[in-house]
Amino acid sequence: MSKKIYVGNLPFSATDDGVLQMFAEYGTVESVSLITDRDTGRPRGFGFVEMSDGASEAIKALNETEMDGRNLNVNEARPRESRQPQRSW
Repeated sequence: MSKKIYVGNLPFSATDDGVLQMFAEYGTVESVSLITDRDTGRPRGFGFVEMSDGASEAIKALNETEMDGRNLNVNEARPRESRQPQRSW
């Protein structure tokens, strides 16, 4: 079963390929998804990596490591919380 990993505090220069290579050292990466702002298309500084194996090792090894001058926050992704519908006045 695959495990989804949250990767936060990513530098805005981070790419899917760069993140994939970093995590591939610890196991099989199924997907990488870096989140962008829907209006501007610019990176938001976080993303998700899905791994079929080696996820625990990757989390332990990569949490608090530096990437382009920023310390990454790496942990198991939590389910998205339901959000209240926004009112438009």
